[in-house]
Amino acid sequence: MTAESTINLEDFRPNGSKVFTGRDRGRQVRLDSHIDELADSSNHVKVVIPANIYSIIPSFFEELFINIISKHGRIGFFKKVKIVSEGSYEFETPLNEAIDRVLRDKTAIG
Repeated sequence: MTAESTINLEDFRPNGSKVFTGRDRGRQVRLDSHIDELADSSNHVKVVIPANIYSIIPSFFEELFINIISKHGRIGFFKKVKIVSEGSYEFETPLNEAIDRVLRDKTAIG
């Protein structure tokens, strides 16, 4: 098992966009980054948020992290995924909203 893998969202930013929005985009970054596989094969996955990001919508985080949250729960997610913001963007509120949604949907479904 690898100690840590890194995903830099800069690598998935379309045309220098300053926002990450939508389920479709989150799903595409999840697939393109292979984050689920990295989470299974690494102790930690570090996700780097570029310095000049203005917003990340909860639905983006929800689709990006849905499988990790579903598999590990809230506490396990935070043990597995380390998010680092290179700038001053405060991601905690949209991230926690996304985690709440995934866990609520999981509980409602099964």
